[in-house]
Amino acid sequence: MKNYREKLKDIHTIIFDYDGVMTDGYVMVLPDGEALRRTNVKDGYALQLAIKKGIRLAVISGGRGKNMEKRLEMVKIEDVYLGVDNKIKVFRAFLEKHKLKAKDVIYVGDDIPDYEVMKEAGLAMCPEDAAEEIKSICHYISHAKGGQGVVRDVIEQVLKAHGLWMNEDAYHW
Repeated sequence: MKNYREKLKDIHTIIFDYDGVMTDGYVMVLPDGEALRRTNVKDGYALQLAIKKGIRLAVISGGRGKNMEKRLEMVKIEDVYLGVDNKIKVFRAFLEKHKLKAKDVIYVGDDIPDYEVMKEAGLAMCPEDAAEEIKSICHYISHAKGGQGVVRDVIEQVLKAHGLWMNEDAYHW
């Protein structure tokens, strides 16, 4: 198998888990039942830039909430699957919808519900604080923890591999 960095040039789709990847995993539940999660502004910048550069992004998460929907809408991610109890089923449907092969997709996850998808994806990546079972199957383990830059790390590597990092439209949101 190629070194994971060599494969980045062939990848145009990244799928992220939400809780523990796009967030630090801490959840505050309000009296009305809405769960508040913390996200990283630098991750947000990278998400919108990747979309602007033609990288397809998606989120598959067991979590759900209005604040999650709003955040993903703000960064313009169109393929959002929340409240998912069977990620592999949704992953395969996503591949079919977009006529993709699993080998052409990065999946970034952090915990056991991501395991099956990560085994099937072309490249499996995770934050530094992922579950040990997840780390054991990853092609790349980020230096960043969930919600603390792992999204930016992965996107930056993909954009650099494509020669799309730090050019003229990178300076604008």
